Amino acid sequence: MRIVTSLSVLVLGVGGIGHAVVTGLDTGIDRVDPFRDMKNRPEGGRGTNILIVGTDGRDKITAEERKKYRLGGAPCNCTDTIMLVHVSQDRERASVVSLPRDSYAKLPAHTDTTTGKRHEPHPVKLNAAYAEGGPALTVRTVEHMTEVKIHHYLEVDFTSFMKTVDVVGGVEICTARPMKDSYTGLDLPVGTHELNGGQALQYVRSRHIDGAADLGRMQRQQRFLAALVDRATSGGVLLNPVKFRKVTSTVLGAVRADKGFGTREMLALGKAMRSFSPASSEFTSVPVGDVNFHVKGVGSTVKWDDAKAKKLFELLRRDKPLAPHRPKRPKATAVDVDPKQIRVQVYNGTHVTGLGDTVDEALHGMGFDTTRAPRNGGSGQVKRTYVMYDPRWDRSAKSLHAALPGSELRPVKDQGATLKVMAGEDYKGVAAVRARETHRGEFGAVTGDQVVCP
Repeated sequence: MRIVTSLSVLVLGVGGIGHAVVTGLDTGIDRVDPFRDMKNRPEGGRGTNILIVGTDGRDKITAEERKKYRLGGAPCNCTDTIMLVHVSQDRERASVVSLPRDSYAKLPAHTDTTTGKRHEPHPVKLNAAYAEGGPALTVRTVEHMTEVKIHHYLEVDFTSFMKTVDVVGGVEICTARPMKDSYTGLDLPVGTHELNGGQALQYVRSRHIDGAADLGRMQRQQRFLAALVDRATSGGVLLNPVKFRKVTSTVLGAVRADKGFGTREMLALGKAMRSFSPASSEFTSVPVGDVNFHVKGVGSTVKWDDAKAKKLFELLRRDKPLAPHRPKRPKATAVDVDPKQIRVQVYNGTHVTGLGDTVDEALHGMGFDTTRAPRNGGSGQVKRTYVMYDPRWDRSAKSLHAALPGSELRPVKDQGATLKVMAGEDYKGVAAVRARETHRGEFGAVTGDQVVCP
């Protein structure tokens, strides 16, 4: 998940800040050569491909932070997160593909960087490639599995991730259901949360929230990435030279990258991507065929769906979008409960003849399940429109409230499932609302604006 620092802040921001601010910043990057002596590589294709890996390094995290955020134990010196980022040739789109760390992989012949021992090709989980051969073997393995040529390599650890989230002022995440993981300490009730660096790390590391395990964790990582892109592009980070330099200095202190990725590359990409937004990004994971593919000597691995994965990576090579086209439509407020599921009784609280029918018709046209039989009420003297609701149906009430701008919410105990609208003299019409929805294509890809808090 540490992609957020490199892509959304560095690459995105430099084009809007200027050469003077970023010149020299890349001298703080720890360099690595993951492409040395590589042969028989895939063809380049169109666009730029960046392999982002997040390692479990935690050397610079304090003992107090380790305890608070459940970071105990020795690191495995492996990749905790692996993402393949494709930036389109026209710099109008970024496609982020998560590669499960437990993916079944076959390592090519190599020399172990730790022991110096020579290994013949053998099966492993994908994240073991880093442990056995570092960045170079990781790149070779990913290229072999995807047939996508990697142009740049970025690596970030736990420390830089936490500090970067803090320096941008935190990131907002929405949860539709409680999220609790005793392994990481994550404990989020339903609602909107502003996460600091440590809490964000818990969020993207948690894999024991439900039965989805690592696959569910990747979806949360994608959601978090979109939210951080949103914060970086809308929170003034990219337009404030002082703040931007502070962010990049924090990031670069713990980033490793190939020697070809420097100020010039950041400026070129940043300038081209100056209009980058969550809506111009898309997120997906490699299609999976078997989540419990047992391999002797390795254990349970995640086996890709070969046919679908091949098609997905072919689209990347051809520089084609992964998410389906979303036709433009009038702006509407996204609400938690589908209007079709909300039963509404309308009352005319004024002396204006036919107002009840007008309100009922407007709400029905917006999709609400109105009774189609409005009544009179309020002694004809209601000034402000209000919604009466049973507190047990508060989410439905908020959805209806969004369709009636300026209205007031009034809880009524034991009223039941039917919501009541008392139309007042201030009624000016209804606002467009829609149920939150997700348009997923063949690969389950979604655009970034679909995973950011509305």
